[in-house]
Amino acid sequence: MFTPEIIIDTLADNVRKTGNPFGLKKASLNTWWKDSSLTPDGSTLLFTGLMYQLVPYIKATTKYLEKYEDTPKADYIRYGKLVPKSITNMGLNFISSKEDKTSFNTILGNIARILQSSGVSFAYKPDLDEYSGVLLYDLGDQESFIKHAKYVAKKLQDAGIRKLITVDPHTTYAVKVLYPKYTGISFEVQTYFELANLKGEGNSEEITLHDPCFYGRYLKLSDVPQNLLTNLGVSCTKLNTSGPFTSCCGGPAESMSPKLAEEVGKRRVEELAINGKKIVSMCPICLANLQKSGAEVDDLSSLLVQFV
Repeated sequence: MFTPEIIIDTLADNVRKTGNPFGLKKASLNTWWKDSSLTPDGSTLLFTGLMYQLVPYIKATTKYLEKYEDTPKADYIRYGKLVPKSITNMGLNFISSKEDKTSFNTILGNIARILQSSGVSFAYKPDLDEYSGVLLYDLGDQESFIKHAKYVAKKLQDAGIRKLITVDPHTTYAVKVLYPKYTGISFEVQTYFELANLKGEGNSEEITLHDPCFYGRYLKLSDVPQNLLTNLGVSCTKLNTSGPFTSCCGGPAESMSPKLAEEVGKRRVEELAINGKKIVSMCPICLANLQKSGAEVDDLSSLLVQFV
């Protein structure tokens, strides 16, 4: 395991300087919308929180972390703060997979199509789509989280945004639960699948749906995607470890210990693969870590977009 203080300090420094935990320029990080016809006008904002966009960089960085975990070189990470962010941005873009970037950008495009097909009126403003800061909260750096959360919440409030449509569990929990508590600013928050209104019938397919911790345990939203899929003719395998009893994918531990993340991920894959059905996730972190742990996993949006 890496020294927690070093990891937290590095991530917090990146968030302070660039607005995201990897020190990336948003112009190079957030490009999925460029070929779309989304409108920038409206008080309801599609708010990705940049989580899907960050996953290709998480995957690339983790490969290097794995090499140095529990070695004398592990603490060298502390010097990452001294590297100019322009160099960091260039390096991470070089080592991250173009295929991964395309894949995760496609997921966001699919989500936008699902909302449009469902008749949902929403805007997308890239300059307002910010990282929520949730990882800082998860790792215990409450002071840095609150400072960043206040910046993001005030920016959205000043722009006249009243409602946020979220696409991942981490961002959803941050803006729905943590922001009102720590910033005093509240928004109406719904996930894209709560708003999805799709019609059609599937091919009586059965899938195994992995509930992310935040959706299953804390936000109590597990029944929403299940009911949505059932109405489309897709049935979900019943698992004992789902809903409020769901098991973690291991992904949130990657920054501290890639070994632990992989161990937890493999355990979860064994639970999900017990009946041999297709595994479907609705979280970018879960998707990446379950895939890394040896499973074939689709994103929920990839399944829903077939009914658009």
